[in-house]
Order: sequence, then C-alpha cells, then structure tokens
Amino acid sequence: MAKQPVLSLTSEQRQHLSRFAQSRTLPAGDVFKAGLILALANGDSYATIQSKFRTSAPTISRWKRRFEEEGLEGLEGRHKGSKVRAATPAVQGKVLKKIQKAPPDGSTHWSCRKMACELGVSKSTVQRIWTTARLWPHRLERYMASEDPEFEKKAVDIIGLYLNPPQHAAVFCVDEKSAIQALDRLDPRLPLSPGRAERHGFEYYRHGTLSLYAALDVKSGQVEGKTAARHTSEEFVDFLGRLLVKSRCAKEIHIVLDNLSAHKTKKVGEFLEAHRNVKLHYTPTYSSWLNQVEIWFSKIQRDVIARGVFTSVADLKKKLMRYIKSYARTAKPIRWSYSDVKRRIRAY
Repeated sequence: MAKQPVLSLTSEQRQHLSRFAQSRTLPAGDVFKAGLILALANGDSYATIQSKFRTSAPTISRWKRRFEEEGLEGLEGRHKGSKVRAATPAVQGKVLKKIQKAPPDGSTHWSCRKMACELGVSKSTVQRIWTTARLWPHRLERYMASEDPEFEKKAVDIIGLYLNPPQHAAVFCVDEKSAIQALDRLDPRLPLSPGRAERHGFEYYRHGTLSLYAALDVKSGQVEGKTAARHTSEEFVDFLGRLLVKSRCAKEIHIVLDNLSAHKTKKVGEFLEAHRNVKLHYTPTYSSWLNQVEIWFSKIQRDVIARGVFTSVADLKKKLMRYIKSYARTAKPIRWSYSDVKRRIRAY
C-alpha cells in the first residue's frame, strides 16, 4: 500500500528542501527542518520521523503547521538571538575608577572575578572593559629613574659615539660581570627527550666565583674578554692596557663604561695621564642600558651561565673564553636607531 503524503510540495519547494537537506555547510537546524518536511511529504509516519530524526511529535507538528501556514518562510528561525550586551558608560566609569585603587581585601591588584564580585557585574563585562581600555592589572613592569643632573648631556655624548664615531678612532663598551658562580650539580643532568625538557638537579655545589671583563667593539661587534678572580682597579687597568694594544693603530680610543668606583681610582687616573689618547665616557647613574656591552652580557648569561654546569673555576673560565672566541666568528655590530626625533632624551 502506497504511503499517503501528509504535505504536498511544489517542484520548486521540493528542489529547495532537497538541496537544504543534503547540505554539509548550512546550520544543522536548517538541515533538520528541511529533512523533516520532506519526510512528511513522502508519507512517513510520525513514529518513523521521530526515530529517524530523534525528535518529538510536538516538534514535528509545530514545523508542519508553520510550513502549511507560511511555506518555506515559516521554516526560518524566529528567535534572532540575544542582543549584544554592552556596558553602559556609568559601569565603565565605575570599573575604570575602581581599578585605580587597591582591593579592600589587602591584595595588591584586581582580578576580573574579584572586581566583578565587588561591583555586581559579570566577569566578562569587566574583562571587556579592561581590554578596551588596554588595562592589565596582573602585569608589573619595573623601571629605574636616573637622578643624574647631566643625564641628557651624557646620553647624547654616548649615543653620538654609536651613531657617528670620530674618524680613525676605536669605540669600546666596557663593563665587568662580577661574581659569576661556578655551580656544579650534585645530581646528573637528564637530557631532553620527546615530551620532556632538560632537567637539572635542585642541589648544587659552589666551586667559587669569577669575574669577567668584556669590551665590545662598537664598529665590528667583536668582544675582547678577560677573566679575573676579583674585579679590582688593578685588573681594570690591566684590561685597559689590553685594549690599548688591540687598538694601537687608532688615533683615539673612546671607552663607554659605568660609574663603578673601580673605574675612578687613582691608578685609573694615572693610566689616563700616561695615555692621553684614551678617553672615558661615563654613563649616567642607573642607565646601564646605554652601554651596548650589557646586551652582550645578557647573551652570554642565557647561552653559557644560566644553565651551565661547571666542575671548577677553571672549567668556568674555559667555557666563557670558548664562547667569546666562537662569538667573534659571527659577531655583528649592534644597530641603534632613534624612531622619534622629536622626542628628546630626558630623565623622568
């Protein structure tokens, strides 16, 4: 016995619904409704449709009635979704004002949930306001303000050496990395393996310390290094002598360095008196970032010292000097740029 269709469809409606029912890109709800109407038009019973589409009789009846009353337009969803909620200016003002004050519970900074609970709004609202205003209370950045009254004068002098060094002159950035510890791990190192990082034992043994003197040639980027048991004025003068020999062809030698007391002793003054072609340029106080050799120190800290395992002070010295010799083969000058010429260098 042939099935009796519950609904009658035009050829255009059947073609349209068939395309919807076979689609793999349309929303699942639209595919479901198209298949349900086609099944009714093919004469399938409610029980068959319920089993095939995993739905209920009231749902079948609802979409059947809408199709009979409005045709294909009746299959369109009537719930357009909730309106996007936006925080009112008053709420935004409360959040932005609140974040300027410390939380009342004694903690140092706000979290989304903590502020949402305090103001009686959702954490998502707080997060959206923070994102729009570019506020990150969980972050902390530290700074060091220079109190040097001649900050700008000294900074311009040093940057001028970098950007436009004198002709026939050598420019070095000099500093020392003091008290580098020769740490040896008591437990064996476990190398990295798939899914597991390299591991070092927590316990360590101190073999002693070593100081590293370094001079970065601004023109070539190469580094001259020397190790010493202590960083003293005598060691510093001896290192200056090495630089003098290295740059014997230069008419002038300009050295950028910080305000360490060992750099301003009587012996240093005597060395400068004996070598008038050597000129020292001191960075402003708390402004080590002006010394390019600090960039190189950060490299050797990451590459050698931070994860290094040293069996003795001699082993530490050997690995430091090996890194310096290897670095010389690929050394490049550090590129300094000044993006906003309208902004002057100031001490804040």
